[in-house]
Amino acid sequence: MMTELQTYVRERTILPADPVLERIHAIQDEIEPELQRLNQAVSQEERRQALAVITGQDIDSSVRVLTPLFTDFGRHLSIGKHVFLNRGVMFTDLGSIRLDDHVLIGPFARLLTVNHPESPTKRGGVETAPIHVGRNVWIGAGATILPGVTIGEDAIVAANATVTRNVPPRTIVAGTPARIIRTVEMSDE
Repeated sequence: MMTELQTYVRERTILPADPVLERIHAIQDEIEPELQRLNQAVSQEERRQALAVITGQDIDSSVRVLTPLFTDFGRHLSIGKHVFLNRGVMFTDLGSIRLDDHVLIGPFARLLTVNHPESPTKRGGVETAPIHVGRNVWIGAGATILPGVTIGEDAIVAANATVTRNVPPRTIVAGTPARIIRTVEMSDE
């Protein structure tokens, strides 16, 4: 269920004079100590507890996080079950990021839901668009997922790919900008 703030900022341009930016900055300041706690935690349980405070949601015991993990907002990040987040993952989640079950994210991958307006007079503002990562998706090391992208079930994003548009289910994308290189071979093994 989306919060009032999440509904307000979703898929819109927020200009520098918009008072909602004060609220956003306050939440960023509020989560900072928890982000520090998460990145200093030794056990997976401590990491999940800190991540629960950051996101404002329960984090399933099947989620595994390697640190450091970065987010610039935290409250618009939804994490399913059996998710693995490798070292250095960056979430820019003001525009909302949803990770379905069984998602694997490689080291130093970036999921970015925020961009800036092109016009220099508005560039201090932000434009948001959500990211949805479907069930069983594997995002490779160093990949970048840009605002507004949906990655379909069972898809693979190759290492260092830059995903600028939706990825169909059961496909493999690679390159900058990412393009489909083949389909995923399904097996019952």
